[in-house]
Amino acid sequence: MADATVLWEACAAAIQSQVSDVVWQMTFTAAQPVTADDETLVVSVPSTLIRDRIEGRYHTVVHGAVAEVSDDQLTLRIVIREEDPEEDLVLPDPIPPTVELPTSSKPSVSLALDPLTRPTTTSTDIPFAGRLTFEDFVIGTSNRFAHAAAQAVAETPGRSYNPLFIYGDAGLGKTHLLQAVGNYVTAHYPTYQVRYVSSETFMNRFVEAIRNKQLPEFKERYRRNDVLLVDDIQFMEGKEGLQEEFFHTFNSIQGDGGQIVLTSDRAPDSISTLEDRLRSRFKMGLVTHIQPPDVETRLAILRKKVVGSSSGVPVPDDVLLFIAENVTDNIRELEGALTRVTAYSNLNDEPCTRDLALSILGDLISTTSPLVITPDLILAKTSEIYGFSREDLVGASRRRPLVTARQVSMYVFREITDLSYPAIAREFGGRDHTTVIHAVDKISRLMSERRDIYDQVSALVSAVRSRN
Repeated sequence: MADATVLWEACAAAIQSQVSDVVWQMTFTAAQPVTADDETLVVSVPSTLIRDRIEGRYHTVVHGAVAEVSDDQLTLRIVIREEDPEEDLVLPDPIPPTVELPTSSKPSVSLALDPLTRPTTTSTDIPFAGRLTFEDFVIGTSNRFAHAAAQAVAETPGRSYNPLFIYGDAGLGKTHLLQAVGNYVTAHYPTYQVRYVSSETFMNRFVEAIRNKQLPEFKERYRRNDVLLVDDIQFMEGKEGLQEEFFHTFNSIQGDGGQIVLTSDRAPDSISTLEDRLRSRFKMGLVTHIQPPDVETRLAILRKKVVGSSSGVPVPDDVLLFIAENVTDNIRELEGALTRVTAYSNLNDEPCTRDLALSILGDLISTTSPLVITPDLILAKTSEIYGFSREDLVGASRRRPLVTARQVSMYVFREITDLSYPAIAREFGGRDHTTVIHAVDKISRLMSERRDIYDQVSALVSAVRSRN
C-alpha cells in the first residue's frame, strides 16, 4: 500500500498541474490508491461516472502521468469502491461558459463525451484529441469537399448532411475530420451530447452487454445522443447481429433529429455483406471521398508541421518540396519522413539540406516497385536487430531493453503501415491501443533528443525496407 500511495501521489501532482482547479476537485480528489505490483497501479474511485470521466476526457493526461512516473513500467487500472453507495449518483460535469445556440426544437441534454469505459475485455476506444480541429486540418483539392461538408455538419448538427459518410484510404485525414466535428460541437453546443466510437469498440461493447445482460444500458448509451461519430464503419462487414443493432441505433438518433457521421476505407456500395437497409441509410445523406493529397497539399502539410514543431530546426523549402514529391500516398509516412530528417539534423547539428534528406530517406525513394510490408516482417526485423524473440516483443514482460524495442517497433508500425492504433495493439498481444499511442508519441519526441533512439528507428526502418 505504501508503494501505491507514493506512486499515486506523484501521479496526482503531475495530473493536477495539467487540469483546472474545478476539474481537479470534481474528478480526481476522490481517487485513492489501492495496490501496486510490478505491472499495474490500481486506483479506486467512488462511482462509474468518475471512472468514465477519467478514462474518457482525461485518459491521455492520467495514463501519461503513470507512464512517466513509473518510467513506462506500470499501467493504470481504475476500479469502483464497492462499499461506496454513490454508484448511481450523477455529478455535474465542468461546463464551459454558456454560448448562444441556434434555435432548435430538440430538447437540451447534458454534455458528455463517450465515457470510454475500460471494460473487462480489451477496449479500443480512442479519446477525443484536442489538437484535431478544423483549424489544424490542411485543405487541398483532394479533401476540400469533405472538409467543407464536415464543417457544415459541425456548425448545424442534424440539419445539413445526415448522415455524412466520409471514405478513403488509411492515413488521409478521415479520423481528423471526424474528431474535428466532435471538438467543434462540444465547444459551441455545450448542451449537446456527443459520442465518438470506433465500430470495433461498438461491437466489443455490444458483445459485452449481451454477456452481462446489460442491453438496455448499451442502447441508452448509444441511442440518446445529439451527435454520434463512428470510425471505420466497414468493420461491421459480415456481422449480422451488430448490423441489426446499429440499424436501430441509427434510426433512433436520426428520428430524434440527431447527427450521424461515419468514416470508412471504402464507399457504402463496396462494403460487401452490408445489409441493404444499412447501405441505403448510409447513402441517404452525403457520401464524400478523400483522395491522396496532391504535391501542393503535401507541401502545405509539411510546412504546417514545421511551424508547429518544437525541434526548432529550420527546414528550407527545397527540402520540404523534395519530401513532398517523393512521399506521395500516406500523410503518416509523409510526416514520419520529415521527423526523421529534422531529428537527424538536430542530433548532428547539421543544416537541413536536400542532400541530407536524400541520404536519410533513400530507403523510401530508391525502390522501383512497391514492397509489401506486413506486421510479421516488422516484428521479424525487430527481433533480428534487438535479439528478442517475437514472443518477448508481444508478451507482457516490461524489462527496460525490451520495452524500448517494443516501443520503437510500434513507432515503425505506425510510420510505415496503414494500421490503426487498435490494429497495432492487437499485433502486440492485444494490448490497449493507448499503449501504442504513448509509445509513438514518446519515440517521436526522443528521436530529436537521443541519438541512440534515432539510430534504432533508422536501422529498423532500413531493415524492413531492405528487401533482404
